[in-house]
Amino acid sequence: MESAPFLSGSHIRVMLRDIVTEAHVGLHPWEQHPERPTRLVVNVEMFAPLTGPLTAESEGTILDYDPVRAALKSWPTRPHTRLLETLVHELVTVCFRNPRVTACRVSIMKPDIFNEAAGAGVEVFKIREPGE
Repeated sequence: MESAPFLSGSHIRVMLRDIVTEAHVGLHPWEQHPERPTRLVVNVEMFAPLTGPLTAESEGTILDYDPVRAALKSWPTRPHTRLLETLVHELVTVCFRNPRVTACRVSIMKPDIFNEAAGAGVEVFKIREPGE
């Protein structure tokens, strides 16, 4: 795990790794074909302070990754989105719906975009702003 010196105290990190989904996304004309969605690989991490021992975590205190997964499952049927940044922003919003989440990291990669690359994408690490 990469260190996060800006987070004070002990934190828990909940992850969803390498989720493969599809969405109609992209700026290029060939990405806007309604019959050909773009394959995406998504990673999401949510951070929250540990308020006690891990053994004391319960259904009411865990970070539930199901809302993130549900959002991703809806992407194949969503209207065309021009930018990956829009999708990243939506996932950050889903993460911050849980008031315990103080920070999150979201990355979205298009693995099939260029023959000479493993992928191209966007990643953001966002710390919850006061009042957010």
